[in-house]
Amino acid sequence: MSHLGSVVVNKAARIASICVMMTVSGALLTACQSDPDIDITKLGIETDPPETLYNQGLANIKAGNMAEAARKFDAIDAQHPFSDWSQKALVMSTFTKYRLARYTDAVTAGKRYLNLYPRAEDSAYVQYLVGLSYWKQIANVTQDQKASMQTIEAMQKVVNDFPDSEYVDDAQAKIRFARDQLAGKEMQVGRYYLERKEYLAAITRFRAVVEKYPNTNQIEEALARLVEAYFAMGVVQEAQTAAAVLGHNYPDSQWYADSYKLLKSGGLEPRENSGSWIARAGKKLLVGS
Repeated sequence: MSHLGSVVVNKAARIASICVMMTVSGALLTACQSDPDIDITKLGIETDPPETLYNQGLANIKAGNMAEAARKFDAIDAQHPFSDWSQKALVMSTFTKYRLARYTDAVTAGKRYLNLYPRAEDSAYVQYLVGLSYWKQIANVTQDQKASMQTIEAMQKVVNDFPDSEYVDDAQAKIRFARDQLAGKEMQVGRYYLERKEYLAAITRFRAVVEKYPNTNQIEEALARLVEAYFAMGVVQEAQTAAAVLGHNYPDSQWYADSYKLLKSGGLEPRENSGSWIARAGKKLLVGS
């Protein structure tokens, strides 16, 4: 038995002896809980070698007991930091916490691993798990979109730092989803201003979609809303340009049909002004990308 094991066993034996000697009713529980130096329930974890804990963690994963598995992996990292076993345990700790929907904890474990082992064999996988943990926290567009921005940042690291990894394709898909959420948030706020006839504030939001998120699902509506806002303000050339760019890129869109009808009601038609910011932004549109 190791020195640490002997100390722990002797400590437990001393506490057990004290408990047996207690004769006053109710004193047994009090005495067993009064020593702040040891938690008997953790004696097994504290004395097991790291390889045993690691295998127990894997067995718990196989059995579907993710919480217990996470506890085993955390014990390795706590007791044997910076060791080879700790490195392996951090990967599994990140995974199990992700599966438990403990996303903040998963990010913390993953970032610890990446700070310590940025170019290790499992770094791409851990970075991907960090990205997934943010992605799982993305809320609908009526709520704060911080998680969308975090998803983009984390998944872009997968793409940039591990371009040959198997996670790149899904990372790019998650980036597209998160960008669409950010664009959707801009559209939600823009519509709010448009309904209240605060046209300049609305245009600012729709412009952000066209310039920052051109290849998202929101682009058609953003251009159509620009037509609507500029037309309401009497800024004819910009309304015509927005409609022309919309029609050029999405000729079969219902948004274009509505924009065309709106212009015709004022005796106008789509016409691109090459000096407009909308025309410049329109050159960056890549339909179908």
